[in-house]
Formats: sequence, structure tokens, C-alpha cells
Amino acid sequence: MLDDVDRRILRHWQSDPSLAPTELAERARVSAGQLARRQAKMRAAGLVHGVQAMIDWAALGYAVEVSLRVTLDKTQGSAFDEFIDAARDVPEVIEIQTFLGRVDVRLSVIARDMAHYQHLYRSRILTLPHISDIEALMHVARIKSDEALPL
Repeated sequence: MLDDVDRRILRHWQSDPSLAPTELAERARVSAGQLARRQAKMRAAGLVHGVQAMIDWAALGYAVEVSLRVTLDKTQGSAFDEFIDAARDVPEVIEIQTFLGRVDVRLSVIARDMAHYQHLYRSRILTLPHISDIEALMHVARIKSDEALPL
């Protein structure tokens, strides 16, 4: 599993993924070669899948975020797969989660404004296959959004 050096690397890496390798090595107190070997080992083990940019959707003009809780008509065995495949094709759907329980799927949808959301909802969301019930929750504020692990 992970040793203290790996945890130190991951702590610094996840706190600032834009660090240059030499700077990350310095902060983690390892050589550049040791950093490269350990990063390669973590990637090969599936611990790190990549580094991504976090985009501020509001800064790009998307002022509305809605969480949709969807219950599917599960009388057809392919309902989940067909719904998810179709939902992936909607560019404004930025997250898809599946659940066990009354709610089957949660979609996070962004829109420029309420008129844009209403258009998306009617033309793209309600036309997704196998929906038996849908509930919209209007996003008001993001209190915490942190995928960093306590390493």
C-alpha cells in the first residue's frame, strides 16, 4: 500500500496539481527521479487517473445548476444503460450518478439562465428514455466541493 513518502507526494499533488515535477519533488522532499518512479507506480496501480482542470462554469456564463433526481421505469432490463447513454449525449449534463433506492439516477445540469434551463428540460431531459419520475432541486450554494482525500 502507500507509505509515508507516497502520502506526502499525494498530499502536495492534490493540493496543487499544477506544480511542476521539480517543485512537487522539492515540496515532497524527494528527488525528481524518485518522484517520477512513485508517480508512475501510483498511476499503474490505478490510484491516480489523471490531473484535470477545474472550470468555473459561472465564469463562463452558466448561472443555473439543477440537480435532477430520476426514477426509471425498470420494467425493461436495458433501462439504466439506455438512459445513461442518452444522458451522456447532453452537453449540459455535467455529472451522472447512480443509486440504490427510490431514486435511480442523479443528473447535475447547468444552464445559462432559467429560460435556457427550461428549454433544456423540455427538449433534452424529458425526452431521455425510461423516465418514470423526475424531481428537480435548484442549486442555491456550493458549501463544500473538495475531492481531496485526507492523506
